[in-house]
Amino acid sequence: MTHRGLQRLAFPAVTLVLVACISGPACVAQGPEIRTVSSRSDTVSGGTALVELDGSRNSNWSGYLNGRDITSSFHRSERSGKLLALLNGLRIGRSTLEVRAHGTVRSKIQLFNHPLAGPIFSGPHQEPFVCQTEANGLGSALDADCAAKTLVQYYYKSTDPLQISANDRVLATLSSSNPSTPMLGFKPYNPSGPRPSDVAQVILPDGSKVNYIVRREVGVINRAVYEIQFLYEPGQPLPTPWVSPTVGWNGRIVYTFGAGCSAGYRQGLLPTQWRAVYEPLLAQGYALVTSSLNVLGNTCNDKVSAETASMVKEHFIKQYGEPAYTIGVGPSGGAVSVYLIAQNYPGILDGIIAFLSAPDIVTTVIPVFSDCALLQHAWQESKHSWTDVQKTAVSGFATWAACTNAVATLSYLGWLDPRKCDSSLPKKAIYDPISNPAGARCTFYDNAINVFRRDPKTRFAHRALDNVGIQYGLVAFNAGVIDTEQFVELNEQMGGFNQDGEIAPHRTAAEPAAIRAAYEYGVAVTGKSLANVPIIDWNSYADDLADIHTRDRALMTRARLIAADGNADNQVILVTPRQGYPELDIHGVGLHILVPAMDRWLANIGADHGNAPFSIKIARSRPAELTDGCIAIDGEVIAEPATYDGPGRCNQMYPAHGNPRVAAGAPMAGDILKCALKPLDTSDYSQALAPDKLERLNAVFSAGVCDYSKPGVGQGADPIIWHVYGNKVK
Repeated sequence: MTHRGLQRLAFPAVTLVLVACISGPACVAQGPEIRTVSSRSDTVSGGTALVELDGSRNSNWSGYLNGRDITSSFHRSERSGKLLALLNGLRIGRSTLEVRAHGTVRSKIQLFNHPLAGPIFSGPHQEPFVCQTEANGLGSALDADCAAKTLVQYYYKSTDPLQISANDRVLATLSSSNPSTPMLGFKPYNPSGPRPSDVAQVILPDGSKVNYIVRREVGVINRAVYEIQFLYEPGQPLPTPWVSPTVGWNGRIVYTFGAGCSAGYRQGLLPTQWRAVYEPLLAQGYALVTSSLNVLGNTCNDKVSAETASMVKEHFIKQYGEPAYTIGVGPSGGAVSVYLIAQNYPGILDGIIAFLSAPDIVTTVIPVFSDCALLQHAWQESKHSWTDVQKTAVSGFATWAACTNAVATLSYLGWLDPRKCDSSLPKKAIYDPISNPAGARCTFYDNAINVFRRDPKTRFAHRALDNVGIQYGLVAFNAGVIDTEQFVELNEQMGGFNQDGEIAPHRTAAEPAAIRAAYEYGVAVTGKSLANVPIIDWNSYADDLADIHTRDRALMTRARLIAADGNADNQVILVTPRQGYPELDIHGVGLHILVPAMDRWLANIGADHGNAPFSIKIARSRPAELTDGCIAIDGEVIAEPATYDGPGRCNQMYPAHGNPRVAAGAPMAGDILKCALKPLDTSDYSQALAPDKLERLNAVFSAGVCDYSKPGVGQGADPIIWHVYGNKVK
């Protein structure tokens, strides 16, 4: 299988109609095969599409677009040896591309074109929407969809020595919030002037030496500000779909996704916080691609992120040619993006590297953070004293301080509070229960209103948040860390959240529509379809430092992969010590090591021409150096299977912990949004309950307690792949 075999995961033949060959001397066996190269045929945007014809240019065939002869548009590509055509002027909606031979239609494909401003499949655009083109260096927006003139800049790596340590360099880069500012150590380059004397050179992996000059393209697609960067010597030919990549670009894309998770209603800024992380990849010849709406901190909506990535990648292919592979990379919220896009929109990303990961927001982040807020409130209301040891045991974390940090994060991100919006959104546009009940609500669920839909009574989004039946502190109680009164009172005090994100006395019950949407539309990672993508999950261990990016999250994803497919042979889990920042090169582990390793993995898959299932090819194609394991503080590399609590030196050095739900007896996979219930059973407790205590518990759990021996309510549905959320173009 070549890289085009990988691409067909994204652009399936279901959109291709091959007309049966009519017998006779003029018959063309099966007809020349057509495929869209730049995108799926049903997700074309901007009025243009790059298509490929697998046939001879000299054969007796003709191409027709909506009845118009476009045969002369096809030219042979020196890269693929096949015929390519960039079709222009596509109308919005359906177009038909046919290949005819001797008057007979041999192949036909339907193209569905959408506006460059979108949407395509994420559903109706979010309103209001604040343009931020000026803050991204593009000048004023030209229309309500934030269009702006495309900008091309050049900058170069200077040979002037920097009197700055590596860690200070990262800190300096992290402190910069101006998307137009070059990375530290780089200077603007004027292609019309003389070449500066301090231009550095870089030796690429193939041994070629090039000037370290970067071409940066910035524009607007799908209302997002996109950025494309790669090594390029001004004056040399740019790569095209018909011409092989220039010396500076190795033919691969690293698509980067930004961290965070906040409500949108804005264009957002291009990510600058991780520039120092990705810069070494430019030096290796990779093209770096991203956009402002691929940052969950700008809009925590994986459907919008997937749609934007699809459209920006489509633009890249039409301009510069089809990449051999596209590798998705992201930290924290960016890790959530790559997991969800790989699951729900296969083919956009060929391989993913997640670091400081979580499987998703809806099952692993919001419930944990909301539970921590409820725990903190319960202890503030408690009549009993609680030690930090007891609080830690109930929280499930390595230290109770991690829960405290989670509460602080929840308070400013406002995942449940509709009034916690970005400062760029005018206050008069923001929801207020009294003065502006129809205003923009900045909760996680309202931000994804096209997925969760509105409650017809409240007009608010349905929520998949639930803590009914959860016995908080159950594991600590059974271990004797807390006593009976503490266990009972804690669960009496544990309330929930009302629709305005305020703590309420009653537990929160998820709405069935939201539970169904979370599983069926892939807001939750279930593991389904992830078997067909190679995964590297990297965490720099900081559980003991109260960091909310805990090691167990990668293991949650692994548990889901195993439950879905019987194994997790396509996932590698690495753990390294925390030293300053995880993006630094830690004992030889960094993205400049992991991305080329993923590159080799994908190349091996493409070279496997056997008939085995694709998931088997992934497993047997993994490079030998890519294995589960960890790196000790002294730099020793330890290869051993990644497990939650099994034997091994990695678990001794970097023990995985849990969260409040695991500490309440939930499975470590953390994929249950709403638990099945059973009657309260005293045999589940290792400590005896006096009649009055039992009566109080029965009052708390009148509907029953969680039965984790059963799947969660609504669990088990396969996510719908490439689902369209309204506004489908016809």
